[in-house]
Amino acid sequence: MPDAPVPDVGGWFRSAVEHVPNAPRIRQWEPLGGFGRNSPDAVVAEALELFRNRPTMVLTGAGMSTGSGLPDYRGRDARVRNPMTFQEFVGSDLARRRYWARSTVGWLTFGAARPGAAHRLLAELEEHVEVTGVVTQNVDGLHRAAGSARVIDLHGSLDGAYCLECGHAVHRQELQRVMLQLNPELEGRLQELARDSATAPDGDAEVDRTETFAYPACAVCGGILKPDVVFFGENARREVVAEAFGTLEIAEALVVLGSSLTVMSGLRFVRRAVRESMPVVIVNDGETRGDPLATVRVHGRLETVLARWLDLARQA
Repeated sequence: MPDAPVPDVGGWFRSAVEHVPNAPRIRQWEPLGGFGRNSPDAVVAEALELFRNRPTMVLTGAGMSTGSGLPDYRGRDARVRNPMTFQEFVGSDLARRRYWARSTVGWLTFGAARPGAAHRLLAELEEHVEVTGVVTQNVDGLHRAAGSARVIDLHGSLDGAYCLECGHAVHRQELQRVMLQLNPELEGRLQELARDSATAPDGDAEVDRTETFAYPACAVCGGILKPDVVFFGENARREVVAEAFGTLEIAEALVVLGSSLTVMSGLRFVRRAVRESMPVVIVNDGETRGDPLATVRVHGRLETVLARWLDLARQA
């Protein structure tokens, strides 16, 4: 029996691309495997020694949030998805209808997510190690909720949206209320559909008949509302990228947690650190694109590695 359709959880990253004629397909590096390996304690301790006495930038990816019930894109259970492009979202009313329909369902789960053990352990570790900043590729806001002191949302945050014309900002929870008012038939099925959305990333879910879904225009100018996240084909805000690189410039080490480094937005920090002769520690369950550049590569679950680091740091 074929697998059931994968809930399209994550409107900013996965989209209506299969419904849009001639929509672009983006090919990129994908991890080959390596899941389930665990580095010995000596390697975990060696990695900590590389940065415990150095100002350190931390770069995080989707693996940080799997413990919060938010699936990742390239983990051992991930399935192939087609990324939504900025051009598709802006140029296709059908794509926007499908995006917002799925996002409305998925928000019930995504918006309720809370920091997991990995987020909390990292925030505690910051009390023992000088962290110049936590630069995250995630859009869930969980590092800040866990208490990390300085967080830079490299790809934005799903808890907001803004108008592409006038820049008017709208909180995602308020937008959710409007979406349900415009689509009252969806509200009665929300809980059922949200259960399906829990198996794929970023708050997007399978919803039938998305072509009839109504979504609001900007209340100020009537322009297109877009989630406050970076789509493929769209550049991250210059000031955000500059701030992220600024945290690396004042650091003397880089630690990567839970990112496959598939996309250049994360890998470029590793490459810059190597050029600056900084030690680079990469922790992930599964291969990463940056593995050849790591000074120490730690395999294993983030919760396990971070807990061990915290124990060792407290003993110092």
